[in-house]
Amino acid sequence: MTFPQEEPIMTLSTNPLREGLRQHLTPEPCIMVIFGATGDLTRRKLVPALYHLALENLLPSGFSVLGFARRPWSHEHFREQMQEGVSQFSRNQPINPKVWESFSEGLFYLASSFDDADGYRNLREALEKIDRERDTNGNRVFYLATPPSAYAKIIAQIGQAGLAGTSSGRHGRGGWTRIIVEKPFGRDLVTAQELNRQLAEVFQEDQIYRIDHYLGKETVQNILVFRFANGIFEPLWNRRYIDHIQITASESIGVEGRGTYYEEAGTLRDMVQNHIFQLLSLVAMEPPAAFDATAVRDEKVKVLRAIRPISPDEVEEYTVRGQYDAGSISGRLLPRYREERGVSADSLTETFVALKLVIDNWRWAGVPFYLRSGKALPKRNTEIAIQFKSVPHMLFTNTATSRVEPNILALRIQPNEGISLKFSAKMPSPTVQMQSVNMDFGYGTSFGIDPPEAYERLLLDCMLGDSTLFTRRDEVETAWALLTSILEGWQLYPPQDFPNYEAGTWGPKAAHEWIARDGRRWRRL
Repeated sequence: MTFPQEEPIMTLSTNPLREGLRQHLTPEPCIMVIFGATGDLTRRKLVPALYHLALENLLPSGFSVLGFARRPWSHEHFREQMQEGVSQFSRNQPINPKVWESFSEGLFYLASSFDDADGYRNLREALEKIDRERDTNGNRVFYLATPPSAYAKIIAQIGQAGLAGTSSGRHGRGGWTRIIVEKPFGRDLVTAQELNRQLAEVFQEDQIYRIDHYLGKETVQNILVFRFANGIFEPLWNRRYIDHIQITASESIGVEGRGTYYEEAGTLRDMVQNHIFQLLSLVAMEPPAAFDATAVRDEKVKVLRAIRPISPDEVEEYTVRGQYDAGSISGRLLPRYREERGVSADSLTETFVALKLVIDNWRWAGVPFYLRSGKALPKRNTEIAIQFKSVPHMLFTNTATSRVEPNILALRIQPNEGISLKFSAKMPSPTVQMQSVNMDFGYGTSFGIDPPEAYERLLLDCMLGDSTLFTRRDEVETAWALLTSILEGWQLYPPQDFPNYEAGTWGPKAAHEWIARDGRRWRRL
């Protein structure tokens, strides 16, 4: 049985990073090999995303998934586990039995350790068998859904088994091959460069898709549509009119049993290097010459290269660190970070970080970017807030309300995705009294549908060969060069006050005092 699909048709792209209403074909038939297929990422995110694509008739006929992991599962047991995952985590409930039956016929499993050469010979045979039976034409997507420690083994074994192919099927093989690499892309500049070197030994750069699921979020992609499809905002998007920009990514949970991982990562590595830098680059980039992978990513890299480096001796001036103590969030008690499983009793790992960055170019000279991210904060919220400069001359100094709040444009990434604009208005009264009001746009309210999950967009784009929403090698290394210097400074000046904020509060007191020294304050979310 094949997926419900008519003849190859042209479908309209809803991806704002494609030109206008450019049409594109559904992907060519292919096999997605998921390394680490028995893990949470596969059953929670990847297979539900692929099922949704099948449900929307966006997968090609013959599309197949081959799970590769250590557990001795059969094809049937793999299908059962994936069905449970889709039943639990799909945004479309209940499962459509006809679509699932067709989709699950393309699910297969191969048991092997990641460093066993025989396993990769078996993988090659299995792929050739699926090619023959399901007409997938030698097209492959390898997905590294494993801990980063396994990346080097898998990449090397793929190369030694002759499975790397090319991006377009050249050199005698009919199909194309691509590889998706999950974050983190290294732990610092040296390890990121080493990972990129290992990838480059086996794959060409245009075969490599470094995935950051934030770029698959509908609201993140709409940052560019908002900026470059509306003539009213872009003329104001510069140092003449903007006072500063705040980017916040807060979480209302602790480490949730991931203490061992978090001890090695910390908030700077876990959130800032990837997610928050992606938001910063989209907000600050210049208009690209075209909406294609090369042009968009070129502009993102230019922004990162323009960020003024923070030397190790400047970290106390430009950064604030925090670690949460015991507290309560929405009535739920949370132990201090140092009491979490897998965490050292005298840990110096940061669970909160605030940065002040300066972009040295003509558009942003003198406009500070304040970034903050943390765990055990009061709310889960990701937002970009653009605060505009005050009016040059206040006319209403002798009125009942002489203080005017600044105009703020807020781009809400999650939850309650949308955009709001705060401005001053006169209250109904015989006298002049002003109050700040909001014009608000919500994606769910306006469009009446749930946005697709990030992985749906990104997996589809990879199959289509569109790398616009994936991270390029130079982008990764530029970001790490900036943050590695901060990490070195933190080693020179270790914190003396951890833990320094109570769970359920908005970070350490020092973070509020730090931004207040610039005459500014954190936005209340």
